[in-house]
Amino acid sequence: MVHLMRLDRAASIDDLRAMAKRRIPRFAFDLVDGGAESERNMRRNAEAFEEIELTPRYMTDVGRIDTRARVLGQDFDLPFGMAPIGMLNAFWPEADVTLARLCKRANMPYVASSAASTTLERLAEAADGNGWFQLYVSADQGVTDGLVDRAEAAGYPVMMVTADVPAAGKRDRDIRNQLAVPFKFTPEVMVQLAMNPRWSLESAAHGKPNIANYADLLKAATSYADVQKTLITPSFDWEDLKRLRARWKGKLLVKGILHAEDAAKCAELGCDGVVVSNHGGRQVAFGPPTIEALPAIADRVAGRMAVLVDSGIRRGADLLRAKALGADFCLTGRALAFGVGAGGAKGAERALDILRLELERALGQLGAGSFDAVGPEALSRPR
Repeated sequence: MVHLMRLDRAASIDDLRAMAKRRIPRFAFDLVDGGAESERNMRRNAEAFEEIELTPRYMTDVGRIDTRARVLGQDFDLPFGMAPIGMLNAFWPEADVTLARLCKRANMPYVASSAASTTLERLAEAADGNGWFQLYVSADQGVTDGLVDRAEAAGYPVMMVTADVPAAGKRDRDIRNQLAVPFKFTPEVMVQLAMNPRWSLESAAHGKPNIANYADLLKAATSYADVQKTLITPSFDWEDLKRLRARWKGKLLVKGILHAEDAAKCAELGCDGVVVSNHGGRQVAFGPPTIEALPAIADRVAGRMAVLVDSGIRRGADLLRAKALGADFCLTGRALAFGVGAGGAKGAERALDILRLELERALGQLGAGSFDAVGPEALSRPR
């Protein structure tokens, strides 16, 4: 059975997810695993990737496989990085730092969420040059400016502004689990803690996770609404993005883009790239899968800015599907998080090993010696 499987026998990210589900209390597992409303968008993200067919080409020399990729002026050994996930230490203790260090060792980017359980300064140190910073624009301009100043001082070369949270997504699992601020230890939660003793002991040893970058501001929060007012604003618009572009001296990405005209507008404002993303299906249940939104966006801004994609990547071949449809680089969050949940630092390493091996084998089967060599000609059904 999967839940009795050793880490080295986990064959897929789905195996690691199943192992994590056995080790983590339901309320904490659902915090990362869940999506908006019916979760239709979350499911479609992964399904739509698998529907993209690539045609293998044989009798080419693929004795050496090159998985390197260059994006935003940085060279990485793999064509993907860790997407930002808030409050990940509630999923497994020290998950933030564990993954930041893994990304440094593997030479891939780690995107530190402004809603992380660990301060942006500590994550910058752990990622050691491979860190990017993800910003939620707050209703309080002073809060936003403070985070931008801290990110600059910490030496992040890239800031990723998240645009797709004008309102918080309705996550039915969180409602059923009665997640609240302040957190409530209901009888049901206490039962879940007793059924997952290792998680409970590890969490107790590391302390109650919070949203570290806003810790002082959130001390007075008495409701989830108070938290949302600090984290996000419904009034973020193009003028605000223009202001951020002028303020931030490093590379600037805009995350949450699903429409080609929005991508073009980002390019006009001088942004360095966009992340085609629907927040992993966590914000809306009715939008398009990211892989379906990608081609029009890539066509619209080709050569003008970097195009990244996230949401739904579970296999190494998904990285090639994205590249064939116009992406320069990819991000995945849950895939690596499931590894941490399945086995801490060793589980994270196993998740990365699975994706790397799948990527290398997919490149070989495709007849492409490198990630950069993959283009639209690899598609079985040309657009």
